[in-house]
Amino acid sequence: MFVVISYDIQDDKRRTKIHKCLKSYGQWVQFSVFECEMGKADYLRLRDRLDRIMVKAAGDSVRFYFLCERCVVTVERIGGQQPLPDGAVFV
Repeated sequence: MFVVISYDIQDDKRRTKIHKCLKSYGQWVQFSVFECEMGKADYLRLRDRLDRIMVKAAGDSVRFYFLCERCVVTVERIGGQQPLPDGAVFV
């Protein structure tokens, strides 16, 4: 599944933890936005990790937007970094 994840976190330390967590699941595309291609098991693991980081974080939010395959191919963008190909690895 393709998921766009956005977050609004007030605390710098917690925001950094959220960012680091999301980096291991997808591509950072804007300041508080990630695009992730993942299976159901990875999604559930990610949700669990984020739940533990977000405990009692009043006013903070993480949002998940699920795009179907038809919708993913219609995504348009102007500028920014090109999306990474599936399975891309950088060392």
